[in-house]
This record gives sequence, C-alpha cells and structure tokens, in this order.
Amino acid sequence: MSHARHAYLPAAGRDVFLPLYDPLTKLFGADRARRKLFDQAAVQPDHAILDIGCGTGTFAVAIKGWLPSVNVVGLDPDPRALARSERKAMAAAVSIRFDQGFANALPYADASFDRVFSSLMFHHLPQNAKLATLCEVRRVLKPGGSLHLLDFVEPGRHGHNPLARWLHASERMESNTEERILGWMGEAGLLDPHRVAFDERLLGRIVYYRASAPAESHQRLAPGL
Repeated sequence: MSHARHAYLPAAGRDVFLPLYDPLTKLFGADRARRKLFDQAAVQPDHAILDIGCGTGTFAVAIKGWLPSVNVVGLDPDPRALARSERKAMAAAVSIRFDQGFANALPYADASFDRVFSSLMFHHLPQNAKLATLCEVRRVLKPGGSLHLLDFVEPGRHGHNPLARWLHASERMESNTEERILGWMGEAGLLDPHRVAFDERLLGRIVYYRASAPAESHQRLAPGL
C-alpha cells in the first residue's frame, strides 16, 4: 500500500518539533509508563515483538535492553522518526528491524508476533483507522498472543490542566474514550479486552489496556482487506 496515499501525524505533531520529542516525553513520564506496559505483558525470551507507531524508537530499543533475546520490529509511517530510531539502535548496539508503514495495513504475515505494543500512538489515528488497526493487530498476533496498548483518554480535554486541554483538543481524541477503545478491541476479534491500570500524568490520564488473540489459528482480516 503506497505511503503517499496516507496522511499521518508526526510523533511530535510537526516535523520541526521532532528533536524535542524524546526529551519532552521523558519529562512527562513516558519512559516509566512504557516500562510499566512492558512489565504487564509478561514477555518471554523467545518472543517476537511488534511496536506499532514506534516513533523515534525509544521503546523498541528499551525492550532489547530489558530482554536482549527477543526479536523486536518497530513500525512507523514517518521516515524522519525512523532515521532517529536506526541511529538510536546503532548507538545502543542492538539489532532491531524498523519498517515504514501504517498500523491499519501492517506489512506482515498472519500470526507473526507474540506481543504487539502500542505506546501513546492510538490517539494519533483518525477514527476510521482505529478499528482497522486493531483488526490488523488481531491478524498478525500468534494464537494466544496479546496486544498491550497505552494511551491518553479523551476526558482530559475537560480538565483544569491547560497542557492536557491543549493535547486533548484534537478531533482525533474525541473518539479516544476507554469505552470505545475496548469496544473496538472486541469488534476486531480480540478476547477479554480490559483496562489493566491507569495513571494520572501532567498531560492527562493514561490508560493501560490488554486484549488477546484466540488460542486457535484462524485469523480475521480487517474490513476491506
């Protein structure tokens, strides 16, 4: 599927802000949140891992540091962010495959991964891509594999924190409620979608979700694919 036919929102919102993305997310506690997400996933040493919307590669590189034997693939539509990911992996002396692509059209075979992670990315997707993305996650998960998703939730736009209101003012956040995300997970064919935990951060509430692929091998394709 051609990248030129898709629009995407860069990790930092605008390309010019990309150099600020890593220090700002670190300041707002993203590193701690991602470690918590990883710990909840019970990753095993022989697992194949996919990080969708990997951005500048911080989480993917961290996973290889925490558990070097796992096979990690990072996917993102932004070539500038991916270039930073490659440099980051090289500096850390870890082997990670980074691919350019879109979460709602994953360029991988059925049943390829034991764990799929989505970290602070889902709210970037337009509403019409969210269900398709979860269907694609369902397709590429191995039987019994699981999705671990971390994201902001929409109510932050009504809070008293001006930074949170600014972040949640995006139209793409309007559908990013806990109820809808869990509903889409179920509609995509993922089992037992549920909230694992939540944290209050400077930029609003973040929620940790989990859902699993069925233990049998049949894979359900995303609508229209």
